[in-house]
Amino acid sequence: MITVHLEPYDPAWGQRFSKLAARLREALGERALRIDHIGSTSVPGIAAKPIVDVQVAVTGLDPFVPLRDAVESCGYRYHADNDDVRKRYFTLDADGARVSNLHCRRWGEFSAQAALLLRDYLRAEPEARGRYEATKRELAGRTWPTIDHYADAKGDTIWALLREADEWAQPLGWHPGPSDA
Repeated sequence: MITVHLEPYDPAWGQRFSKLAARLREALGERALRIDHIGSTSVPGIAAKPIVDVQVAVTGLDPFVPLRDAVESCGYRYHADNDDVRKRYFTLDADGARVSNLHCRRWGEFSAQAALLLRDYLRAEPEARGRYEATKRELAGRTWPTIDHYADAKGDTIWALLREADEWAQPLGWHPGPSDA
């Protein structure tokens, strides 16, 4: 059983992303259409696990070996057991602790755009950000068999926020801005 530790927002998370992204950009070159900071550490003001989520968007996941080699050259470890076949999942540990998750997705996949939409919505809407943080804090107060169980428990809240984000995006004509790296 595990417990989830949330920390207050830390501007160092953005700096950590920038360093990771620079290494990834160098290793992946033009193969990476986008490299973006996603997840709670990308939203100023929200408490989070201190693990930086990176999304790398590519035109295609195949051939995979060169993509895998490039990401692994940055210290990430590939997880072949990921259930979502629309993405490739990697993690980066330092000093025995997870410091980054990397989600490699085909650009145009719903999940690739949803991650950016949710991030931008939470950045723009303090009330939504507060509700999401309250859910995370309530769930972090429990024990879980695995971190995936905690992540799954946030699902209903995330889907509700995505519906709100879609409504928020329509009158704005929201679209993903430029890549973060």
